[in-house]
Amino acid sequence: MHGYSSEFVKVEFKTKKNLQGKLVNVLIEKIKEEMDNIVGLKEVKEYIFSLEEYYGMQKRRREEGLKAGEVNKHMIFTGNPGTGKTTIARIVSKYLKAIGVLSGGQLVEVSRGDLVGRYAGHTAPLTNTVIKSAIGGVLFIDEAYSLYRGEDDSFGLEAIDTLVKGIEDNRDDLIVILAGYSNEMGEFLEANSGLKSRFPNIIDFPDYTGEELLAIAKLTAASKGYVIDEKAEEPLLNFFTDVQATDAREAGNGRLVRNKVEEAILNQSRRLVAEKEADMSLLQENDFEFVFK
Repeated sequence: MHGYSSEFVKVEFKTKKNLQGKLVNVLIEKIKEEMDNIVGLKEVKEYIFSLEEYYGMQKRRREEGLKAGEVNKHMIFTGNPGTGKTTIARIVSKYLKAIGVLSGGQLVEVSRGDLVGRYAGHTAPLTNTVIKSAIGGVLFIDEAYSLYRGEDDSFGLEAIDTLVKGIEDNRDDLIVILAGYSNEMGEFLEANSGLKSRFPNIIDFPDYTGEELLAIAKLTAASKGYVIDEKAEEPLLNFFTDVQATDAREAGNGRLVRNKVEEAILNQSRRLVAEKEADMSLLQENDFEFVFK
């Protein structure tokens, strides 16, 4: 029986390593393309992409026997509903796995009800179970400020304390992202002395402009197999601009767009009952008439 020469093994190992490297690069480019296709959020994207450069440099330092620094990876996403926080968190989890920061890359999305128990002795095990499920990936806590409802909220405080300990115990393979309104998140960080130091990376998600919401509307319609008529674009732009100027927080940003496109599709289906020869893929201005009243 013939054995393999050490030189053959080295060549085979190098070939496999090169192939793996190429596959990783393809995956990273696909994730970047997915990120680039998201409307707006220029500064958010720049921050996320900068992580590859940092971790790549630290890896090189370790390979050359130099001391490698460690940045605090946990993040806070602040902004109004519908500004893309959850969407970006999903991409972050995949991206950090692709560049070798995380081992699993899963996103575990939770809120207060998933962490805070209903009776004494329930909260810590509940929170620890959630943390365990997120190890290797990203734990995304939406409306994180709801964990703290004042000094009398002993269950909420216990969840926060357990979370802080879990972060410390799993610092090498867990990233926690807290999300919520800007002002409320500021108050929340004061609830535990260990929170603020563990979440130095505060990333603000601005409200979308009218132009950005129109672009999102076109993408949303396209994803459902529809096209927005050019004649509807200017009225839609004016509508979105007015809404964002007066009530962006309550209007819902991207959620507003999704709702309006879905309503237009419903209106179109009613219109097509009478217009049997009309283009079934075209959303006309009168399909959005509810917007312009």
